[in-house]
This record gives sequence, C-alpha cells and structure tokens, in this order.
Amino acid sequence: MKEELLKMVKEKCYRKGDFTLSSGKKSEHYVNCKPVTLTGRGLTLTAMMLLEHVETPVVAGLTLGADPLVSGVAVCSALDMRLVDALIVRKEPKGHGTGAWIEGPEFPEGTKVTVLEDVTTTGGSAIKAVEKLREAGYVVERVVTVVDRQEGAIEALATADLELRRLFTIDDLV
Repeated sequence: MKEELLKMVKEKCYRKGDFTLSSGKKSEHYVNCKPVTLTGRGLTLTAMMLLEHVETPVVAGLTLGADPLVSGVAVCSALDMRLVDALIVRKEPKGHGTGAWIEGPEFPEGTKVTVLEDVTTTGGSAIKAVEKLREAGYVVERVVTVVDRQEGAIEALATADLELRRLFTIDDLV
C-alpha cells in the first residue's frame, strides 16, 4: 500500500523547477497532492494510511487540501467500524448565517481531534486549523500530513504542543 501510494505521489504530485509557495518562499520542489487525493484509488490508499495515525474520534483540516483527506478517513473508518467523524476548518469565517469557522457535526467540548494535511511546509496552515479548533473547545495534540516538505513544520508545531506525523517526506519524493 505504502509503495503504491508513494509511486502515485511521485508521478502525479511532485515537480522540480522554480516555484513560489503559498508562504511566499521560493523552492525547487513543488508538491500538490490533489491529483492523487481526488482519485478513488489515491484517496483510498491515502485515507487508509492516515487512519493508522488517528487515535481520536474526530479528524479535521483546513480547507481545501484537507477536504478529501478528512472525508476519506471518515469513510474508511466507517468501513472498518472505527467510526471517526470529520470537520472542515474554513480559512475565513462563513460570510453569512452563523459565521462559522468550522463545518461538520458538533462535538462536546474536550473532544480530541487529529488534524490532517496534504502538504506541510512551515506548519502555518495546520497551526491555523488547530487554533480555530482549540478556540471551539476541542483538544488537538497531533497533525498528520501526507508529505512533509521538511522546512520547519516539526519545530513550529512542537512550539504549539503538537506532534507531527508524516506519511512521506520530500526526501522520499526526490
């Protein structure tokens, strides 16, 4: 399973060149997991591997990269009778209605949540998601990413009392 997913990520998600990342940093490595996580086989493999690192009843992530991940993990968990539910954290509050930052079922304060990410660079997106979840009363201690670009996320997340687990690193793709 891991070898098949790694092959897919290398072939469909990784490019070498001259790129500007969302953080504004320049990089010779570009990773976009959506060409894999938005396919049936790719999402199934990804979700099954992510689920191995989830010990909480809920997963969540920042939209858009985490949307298929949290949904895939919820579906795979149900097939395995583990029943992990999913939340999606908005980048901005909803502009109408309740103005919600978080979409999905409501859970009691203190519910443990694992944050999922497709690609982690500095950890900023994960930290934003964690902050909103913690503000809502959830307990978040772990982030699981498909690809860690190894550009400071482990250290940044550690300062926010978060453990980073990763399926692959940039070294695995190069």
